[in-house]
Amino acid sequence: MGYLNNTVITVDAILTKKGREALARNDGSFRITQFALSDDEIDYTLYNPTHPSGSAYYGEAIEGMPLLEAFPDDQQIMKYKLATLPRGTAKLPVLNLGYDAITLKQGASLSITPQTLNYLDNVATFETSGYVATIADVRLMSSFEGLGINTQAAISQNSTSTIGTNVSKTVIGTQINLRATTVNTLFGTNSQLRTTLTVVGLDSGARITIPVTINKTTT
Repeated sequence: MGYLNNTVITVDAILTKKGREALARNDGSFRITQFALSDDEIDYTLYNPTHPSGSAYYGEAIEGMPLLEAFPDDQQIMKYKLATLPRGTAKLPVLNLGYDAITLKQGASLSITPQTLNYLDNVATFETSGYVATIADVRLMSSFEGLGINTQAAISQNSTSTIGTNVSKTVIGTQINLRATTVNTLFGTNSQLRTTLTVVGLDSGARITIPVTINKTTT
């Protein structure tokens, strides 16, 4: 990772680890159909409406910030995606998974049905395009699947298996089903294993990450 020279306009595009997995399958399934923009690097607190040189300089500090070059770990980038919301929107949409944290015993199952709050004048609603859910370490799951969205993109994503050294998995759906691993050897001498679950609304861009803990079942 490094910094780009922000004195010139630069487009720095690379594939994420997930994209590289899809490309490596070499079965024709790798097709870029959507893209997203984010402003992870921007610190809006630097906007200064009291700048002594006038309004042309209010955003000077922001415009002078260094820009990060692209890097492939999709767990560390694009956390604050830009979204188009209706004019007059007074509240940003947020996700409610029904859980602030998830704790499961080995072999236990859980279904999550995300809801989006403050979206399109609704107190709570389900997004038409569904939700993208990523488990950071799928080895802790015996199953992890998304249900309820039958678009070609969702079907392709939900049928994807991880390859190589990438241990995360991403699915799309209006319902996310997960079942904790039953493999004892993963725990070693630990009584618990931990990872994270990140869910993003495909229509609103709202995002939430919660911790997931798997407790070893002693026999």
